[in-house]
Amino acid sequence: MTQTTTAKIWRTTVAQKRKQLASAIPSKWRLDDKLLASLPQNGNLMEADIPRRSGILSERELQITENYTAEELLRQLAAGEVSSLAVTTAFCKRAAIAQQLTSCLTEHFFPRALERAQYLDDYLRREKKVVGPLHGLPVSLKDCFRIEGIQNTVGYVSFLEHPPASSNSPLVNMLLDKGAVLYVKTNIPQTLMTGDSENNIYGRTLNPHNTNLTAGGSSGGEGALVAFRGSILGVGTDIAGSVRIPALCCGVYGFNPTANRIPCSGLVTGMSEGLPGPTTAAGPLANSLGDLKLFMSHVLGAEPWRYDATASAIPWLTGPSLQSPLTIGILTEDSHFPLHPPVRRALESAIKALSAKGHRIVRLGDAPQRSVSYANRLAFQYLTMGPRLDHISPSGEPLIASAAKAPSPMFSGPFPVSQDLETFTKIDALYNARVAYAEAWREAWVSNGLDVVLGPGAQSTAVPHDTYGWPLYTAVWNVLDYPACIIPYGKASQALDPEPMAIHDGVQPSYDPQAVDGAPCALQIVAPQYQDERCLSAAAIIERDLQ
Repeated sequence: MTQTTTAKIWRTTVAQKRKQLASAIPSKWRLDDKLLASLPQNGNLMEADIPRRSGILSERELQITENYTAEELLRQLAAGEVSSLAVTTAFCKRAAIAQQLTSCLTEHFFPRALERAQYLDDYLRREKKVVGPLHGLPVSLKDCFRIEGIQNTVGYVSFLEHPPASSNSPLVNMLLDKGAVLYVKTNIPQTLMTGDSENNIYGRTLNPHNTNLTAGGSSGGEGALVAFRGSILGVGTDIAGSVRIPALCCGVYGFNPTANRIPCSGLVTGMSEGLPGPTTAAGPLANSLGDLKLFMSHVLGAEPWRYDATASAIPWLTGPSLQSPLTIGILTEDSHFPLHPPVRRALESAIKALSAKGHRIVRLGDAPQRSVSYANRLAFQYLTMGPRLDHISPSGEPLIASAAKAPSPMFSGPFPVSQDLETFTKIDALYNARVAYAEAWREAWVSNGLDVVLGPGAQSTAVPHDTYGWPLYTAVWNVLDYPACIIPYGKASQALDPEPMAIHDGVQPSYDPQAVDGAPCALQIVAPQYQDERCLSAAAIIERDLQ
């Protein structure tokens, strides 16, 4: 078979899939050509206010999707003040608009969601009680979660040959038991291992703040959909920043919990399972910090171990929260991965404001045993262990640009462990290196009396497509398995930071003040392993004092 013939076959297969998905959007929810032609040149879909201008959503549906947190909507749903059918219809419509503008979805199953919503309304009317604490709330999911009857491709053309899922992932069963409505799955990068959510089936997810910039990855569809208010609560997965990167790129909140606190088995990833090293964690994205806590508390309150053998049996702790003032450690900027000016400005602004509120600020210094670039070389060595499963060749599709670049932190130093070691000796040596790194951080935490560590979520804001690079400031915390939260804070400004900055000849993203002008900035708050409650409690105090 010639290369031309192979390309024709996979393109035909993809065209059929796209046609099927496009037909699943009702004609009355489609944007007209005139409106699409009026999109702003600067790519800022948020300012363009397309949902309102389209006439697809009623005024009440605009209010439902724009003016409430998940917590507020759940109170109204439980009291019968608003129906699940009304809420689900509103978010289905807005998700359909988001898809047409940003390619943020993979599978969407609106009729099934509306039927589920009607069932929940009937149940509340008949039984005078809710099904569970998430009764009637639409929740979006990253493509890798299995939903019975819905296909999983995770961006591989060869996976289009796979039948729909025959069962649910444990977390899906838990969400349904708690009363949630599932209505869409969201876009991801081919291979799940880049900061750009693009693949040859569903295309490239665009950032609604600026469609010329990445929405992040690998949960980039979730980030874009939540930012566009097409979802009020989304669930992604994170092994090197895949929840937090889309959150910071798209200007929303994201939380990477300690691994295995949220059920995370039964995923479709296309990767080898059970290898040593950082473990994938499932975590929420939302438009408020309170909704991250809401997700965590309700899921952990449902005893995840009953659904997933790999989930821990540690409940969500509801004891006293952290009290102000906090002792906040400041993560040192890594010289190999210098911060872009807007990111440094946002971080220093936050430090100044928090110090003025009486918090004790501890600059942790550049200790070699806690080197951020070293941790990332360790993460990279772990993530490149074992067989690389090839799901590209069977279809003949090409690698996407960001995957072909294969960003790496190895320019910053040597592998932590010799690559020439026999496999089990290498695994043992990597384990010991990881324990020693964790011990250095434990000592720093205890000796400084830290409550949390504050630092950047990335060296940059969202950047032009295919330039995100290696996720240094997120992957470090996956190596330690520390919970980490992203909160939006500030924006890039060409006026305030006018000088461009080139970094490592394209290995990592350079700073282009004009390209990223107006992009969201963010902060990352980190706590030690299993102190997820402390992390979110501290984030709430920090956000309050920054406002």
